[in-house]
Amino acid sequence: MSVEFIAAQGHRLEYVFIHGTEAAAPTLVFLHEGLGSVAMWRDFPRRLVAATGCTALVYSRYGYGRSDPLTAPRRPDFMHAEGLRALPELLDGLAIARPVLIGHSDGASIALIHAGGAGRPLAGVIAMAPHVMVEDVAIASIEAARRAYETGDFKDRLARYHDDVDSAFRGWNDIWLDPAFRAWNIEEFLPRIDVPVLAIQGLDDEYGTMAQLERVARCARDVETLKLADCRHSPHRDQPQAVIDAVAAFVQRLGRA
Repeated sequence: MSVEFIAAQGHRLEYVFIHGTEAAAPTLVFLHEGLGSVAMWRDFPRRLVAATGCTALVYSRYGYGRSDPLTAPRRPDFMHAEGLRALPELLDGLAIARPVLIGHSDGASIALIHAGGAGRPLAGVIAMAPHVMVEDVAIASIEAARRAYETGDFKDRLARYHDDVDSAFRGWNDIWLDPAFRAWNIEEFLPRIDVPVLAIQGLDDEYGTMAQLERVARCARDVETLKLADCRHSPHRDQPQAVIDAVAAFVQRLGRA
């Protein structure tokens, strides 16, 4: 798996392709969480490629992994900018048409924004632990993450995955804890999504209640939900086989459609 780089919105982004066996299958595009990167997906993309035959694109957004570090604080609309401007430019630059977007946390929100607002063809969306609005439980957990970063070994563990760990952490943590971000909401995009959605969330998610999943199911047109027991905010880490099975069945459904 060879890491390469591409420019999008004026920033150098790292990416890798994992090639599948089905040439006609849609490309799976992975959108990581607020502290994620290419490396933090670990072996999950490769396992999904093996289960589906699809080729996968895995990349680190601006400010994460080996991509360019931030040069200014994030704005409250940073996920809108990612979904409506940066992601389209990346897909065009890599000649990817009608992908399946697989997003986790912030990445799931970006996938939903793109699907409902970019006006581009997709095959489907898989949203794991998406945020559609800001909840108190998320703020409390993000405040706890700040304390762990400042006083524990969280920074050292995170530094294994990011060239500039302070840029990655502060870029996520500061904007989520900014009072101006409390009004952030993406529900307006959900009714405009015209492709199937698989929405997955753990019953023990420390960053969001089931109200997030329920709003996606209520507002978007074609939504399949998966609620996982014994699962926190990262379904692909806490219940990987259940997620892989659900995604493989969902992709097969898209192929039949």
